[in-house]
Amino acid sequence: MAADTGLIGRNEYIRRIADLLSAARSGSGTALVLRGGPGAGKSALLAEGVRSATGFRVLQANGAEFERELPFAVLHQLCRPVLEQVRDLAEPRRQALEGAFGLTAAAPDLFGIGVATLDLLVAVATDQPLLCVIDDAQWVDEASAQVLSFVCRRIGAEPIAVLIGSRSSTRATPFDVLPNSDLVPLADAEARALLARAVRGPLDSAVRERILTEARGNPLALVELPRSAHVAGGYARPDEYPVTAVIEAGFRARLAQLPAPERLLLTIASADPTGDPALLWSAAERSGTDLSTAVDVGGIAEFGARVRFSHPLARSVVYRAADPELRRSVHRLLAGATDQATDPDRRAWHRAMACIGPDDEVAAELVESAARARARGGVAASAAFLAQAAALTRDPVHRLERTFAAVAAQMVAGDIDAAGELLATLDNESLDDAHRARLDQFRGRLAVLRHPDGDGPRLMLRAARRLADADPRRSRDCLLDALEMALNAGRSSGVMDMVVEAARTAPPAPAPADAADAVLDGVLKLAVDDHRGAAALLRPVLAHDHDAVWDRHPALGVILAGELWDLDAHARITSWLLREGRDSGSPFLLRLGLTQLATAGVHAGDFAAAEAAIAEEAAVADAFGAEAQLYPRLQLAALRGRRAEVDELGTAALDAARTRGEEHLLANVYWARAVSNNAEGDYAAALAAARRVTDHRALFLTAVTLPELVEAAVRTGERDLAETALAELTERAEAAGTLWSSGVAAYAAALVSDREEDYRRSLDHLDAAAVRPSRARAHLLYGEWLRREGRRRESREHLRIAHDALSTLGMSAFARRAADELRATGEQARSRTAPTYEQLTMQELHIARLVATGATSKEVATQLFLSPRTVDAHLRNIFRKLGVTSRRQLRTLPNIGTAETGASRPG
Repeated sequence: MAADTGLIGRNEYIRRIADLLSAARSGSGTALVLRGGPGAGKSALLAEGVRSATGFRVLQANGAEFERELPFAVLHQLCRPVLEQVRDLAEPRRQALEGAFGLTAAAPDLFGIGVATLDLLVAVATDQPLLCVIDDAQWVDEASAQVLSFVCRRIGAEPIAVLIGSRSSTRATPFDVLPNSDLVPLADAEARALLARAVRGPLDSAVRERILTEARGNPLALVELPRSAHVAGGYARPDEYPVTAVIEAGFRARLAQLPAPERLLLTIASADPTGDPALLWSAAERSGTDLSTAVDVGGIAEFGARVRFSHPLARSVVYRAADPELRRSVHRLLAGATDQATDPDRRAWHRAMACIGPDDEVAAELVESAARARARGGVAASAAFLAQAAALTRDPVHRLERTFAAVAAQMVAGDIDAAGELLATLDNESLDDAHRARLDQFRGRLAVLRHPDGDGPRLMLRAARRLADADPRRSRDCLLDALEMALNAGRSSGVMDMVVEAARTAPPAPAPADAADAVLDGVLKLAVDDHRGAAALLRPVLAHDHDAVWDRHPALGVILAGELWDLDAHARITSWLLREGRDSGSPFLLRLGLTQLATAGVHAGDFAAAEAAIAEEAAVADAFGAEAQLYPRLQLAALRGRRAEVDELGTAALDAARTRGEEHLLANVYWARAVSNNAEGDYAAALAAARRVTDHRALFLTAVTLPELVEAAVRTGERDLAETALAELTERAEAAGTLWSSGVAAYAAALVSDREEDYRRSLDHLDAAAVRPSRARAHLLYGEWLRREGRRRESREHLRIAHDALSTLGMSAFARRAADELRATGEQARSRTAPTYEQLTMQELHIARLVATGATSKEVATQLFLSPRTVDAHLRNIFRKLGVTSRRQLRTLPNIGTAETGASRPG
């Protein structure tokens, strides 16, 4: 193999590339990332992949250090040869891609862009398999990287192969989740063979050994060092000249030997890596350099149908070898050659790179580019444009505002380190109190994003104090931010007490008070366990169809709705989250909405809806290379009675919660354990878990854990603990005033009081509430009490109702408990367990339910960000597992097409 390819010591990687291509030929697409340092042979292996791709259509693109801020630059480069096929895509997909490439003013939709790219590449691969090659992936712009990573994870049923070359780095990228292979240095014998090939004539043995020592098995170094052996002279210590530096020195030496016009030509090419000869010809003409006869310039670059450098390091060397004035001149030439109408952002970027000092006109162009980038979903690019605009702005106030805007964009883009570095450039002493407060706000948000401990709330409190006199409204907004952060940090950290104490001395709400004031005051009352006072303030705000306060604090909104046991308010805010998340393309809002939809489904007993929402949230998370949320899976597993799954998910969640300092996730774990242990009758374990939740004092979770604590305490003889928990639950339930809270509090009271009227009161409330699990459990508890009272005939009626409901819902552990109770009355429980289709994965079950409700493969593919062919492949697995052969038969299966929520509707 090595003899055929000319690559020495790379047989294993060539085999992996061959396997990649073979799989794609058979319709099983995948991706491979080759990682290594400069000169490790990545580009050579990518070239070998292209050479081996017989019968493939090949699309290629290169990341470029100086274009990583331009949104979708690499994606555009990859798709440019097939752009004519974009017009054949469905209208939403066509608009998404044209918007990404700046061809139309389409609204941002990262999900749509990802699916549109997938659709385009699938269409290109219809007649022949497709190979996509991306080199220098470490410099791919963030927007392109997200889309390409998304596509790579969804080509499993397509004749598409993706081959990526990237430098090894500790910086996380969207490509990290793909299959990858690290290139190891050549072995000594392989290195000697490559060196012998590179050196045609005789080579002094001492110099040979020195080259081998310095190269350290790096293929490019073994080829380049003989050309520049004078750099080390055969005598310098290896650690004085790192391999990369020596290779670059070789390119610089060759560059220095070229005439000035050719060096200028290369510098122009290095400064605009699109590889577009027309652009370079235009720029060269402006400089007086004739490009028409150039073909191979010093072995450094080739000028033909595309402009290509012999190696990525060569481009970097050429650019960095130019003095600052030459670089500015080259960017000025490229800006003049770039069409302002068709490519205003690249033109603005070249103009910015040509600036020697502040330039308000160029800064204004960059701000416009930032707005366009943001509209196309390029949040990282928007941040880069704004940061550069700030650097070129003369007026200190405008510069500060643009810096803050850049930091905000960097935070949205998830580039926390860059945001922190930019904030660090601001001189705190030169700012007035208002701007110092904004600086504290940004630093506080950054602190929470890095780790939700006490630093974020403390910085927010400092901002609030700075604004207290000059701007009381903003001061109170900062306090609400601090409270929300403290809630996430948890009561046990002590941060909440600090924030509450500070908020007590906050300036009063300016007249007229708004919704944010009511929420701030309501949360403060919750923090000191004044649930009645809190409910009086929060209920009117939660009753609105939508309020602007939830725009800024959506997570807090759903938590407070849960705290008040208000399913209607929770549903309104969740619907807004889903709508806004889909419209804006915000993965944060959409994922939050889907997890809340799952939580609502769990408590309402609509487990199909919960499964659908969980599956879609996992699809969105996967689309952006993130981990799916664990807590809705925990909640669902707990009510289903899957104790082993609760334990497994709980272990993973505890590790994540402790790493990130998220007490809400910890509380979810212990609530799930309390529920599953109560279901199994392991009341001691349930009691221990429930006490962990109530010790955390987490909003909502403490409330729904109290009835678990009451039951476990009563069953284990902890009467005092049960009465204390019941008193708190009763206070919270009466403050909430909902049918759900009243019904649950009533059956908890019945456990403590042993009064039948409390059981009956519980059923009166829960029969009218849309919370089937709670109602089924109330019947179970009442039936158990009646049996212990010796009233077997009456107990059977409620135990049958409980068993039927619990079995139908799929609450298997509670259903077994009801069956055991029925047997104790002398009656055998009839099997009513509905199919749960546990042989299907969560995604397969979601697909099956969507198809059973009439969704086409294309509609399912759109919702789950898959290709239709991938959906069909999943369907074949589903049919095999369920023993059916058609969509029509799938629709006849019980308990398949029952998810009737926003999560399950295609589109």
